[in-house]
This record gives sequence, C-alpha cells and structure tokens, in this order.
Amino acid sequence: MTTPNEGREEDPGYGPQSPVPGEEPHVVVRDRRRIDPETGQVRHPSAGEQPADGEQGGRHAAPEQEDDASKALQAQLDERTGDLQRLTAEYANYRKRVERDRESVVASAKAGLVVELLSVLDDVERAEAHGDLTGAFKSVADKLGAVLQRAGLEPFGKDGEEFDPSVHEAVQHDTSPDVSGPTVTMVLRRGYRFGDRVVRAALVGVTDHEPAGPEPEAESTAAPDDAVASESVGPHGQSAH
Repeated sequence: MTTPNEGREEDPGYGPQSPVPGEEPHVVVRDRRRIDPETGQVRHPSAGEQPADGEQGGRHAAPEQEDDASKALQAQLDERTGDLQRLTAEYANYRKRVERDRESVVASAKAGLVVELLSVLDDVERAEAHGDLTGAFKSVADKLGAVLQRAGLEPFGKDGEEFDPSVHEAVQHDTSPDVSGPTVTMVLRRGYRFGDRVVRAALVGVTDHEPAGPEPEAESTAAPDDAVASESVGPHGQSAH
C-alpha cells in the first residue's frame, strides 16, 4: 500500500512539507533566549543559526549605547574629581588660616605679659645703675632677663646709634660738629622689641650735625710804616735826640 507522498522527492530548500493527512504536525521548539536560565551565562548562536532581527539590531546598537554611557560616566567622574580638588584646596586654606590665627593669639598673649614686666626691668636697671644689684637679687634679675629674651624680647637703644623715629622718642635735642647726622647721644629709657613688634619706644637725647663756623683771621705783628722809631744811634751806642 502506497501513501500519497510515497515516491515524492523532497527538496530541502523548500522547508518542511505539508503534514500527511491523519498525522499530527511535528512541532519544533527552539529556545532563542540570550541568557541561559540554568547557568545565567550569555548564549552564543551556533554556526548556521541566524539571530533574530531584534538581537541583530541590538548588537549594532549596543556599542553606541555603551559609548554614550561611558561619556556620561566620564563626565560624572570629572565633576566629582573637580569637587574633591576644590574641597581639598579649601580645607588646606582653612588649616593655614587657623594656624595663623592661633600663632597670632599666642604672640599677643606673650606680648601682653612682657609689657606688664617692662616696669620690673626698669627697676632692675635703675638698681644696677646705683650699685644695688648684688647678691641673690642680681641672680634673680639675670634669670628674669634671660627668660624674657628666650621668649622673644629684645632690648634696643644705646649711645652712638643712628636716630630712628619709628623706634626712638626724642626728648632732648642738641647740635654738634662731631656727628654727621641725627645721632642718639643719651638713653633715658631703654626700648624693647618683641619679635617684629615694637612694644615700647626708647626715650633718647638726639644730637644733630652742626657745621663748623669760619676760622678767625690771624692778627698782624708787623709794625706800620708811620711807627718807625725816630731815634738814631750815635757812635758810642747812645741815642741821639
């Protein structure tokens, strides 16, 4: 017994043939999912299998989308990097400003204490000038002066130095040809400098240069012509009248 399709040549190029009457069609299910549901890995199409139109278009569109995403990420990275650099610079400036303020407060506190002790140093100098600075008193005074100098106190004002109105206060004035310009010739009270700050000016006497006056003319010792003696000497050495 022959079937209707018996002896019919099938052309594989024409796809599947129509089903035989009375037989159920053969159904082939192809799993075209890109992600394997069991392993979670990306499937690659086998040789000869053509990807779907959507998949093929997706592969062409993926590089462009990845490039746009990369540019967006790079822009965000540059923005965050700029923000971090600005914050770092602001913090560095803040630390420097705080350090300067702290040093200024410490220096002001030290200067205030030193100013209060200047009157004590004046008493010590006066005692030394009168010869009363001896024994244990002299030892204590020397230690006090050494401690203040290590803290930054520096005395100034001595005879012979050039007068400087920014650190000297002139209370006496004189002139002399022995100096070439305004010169300190007397120190009434010593001045003090604390670091770069003058905490007290020195009270001094100043001498300015005075040009020398004209020299007096020498007096003539020669006798005038009309003062010639009228006496004549005789042969015996006597004057003749």
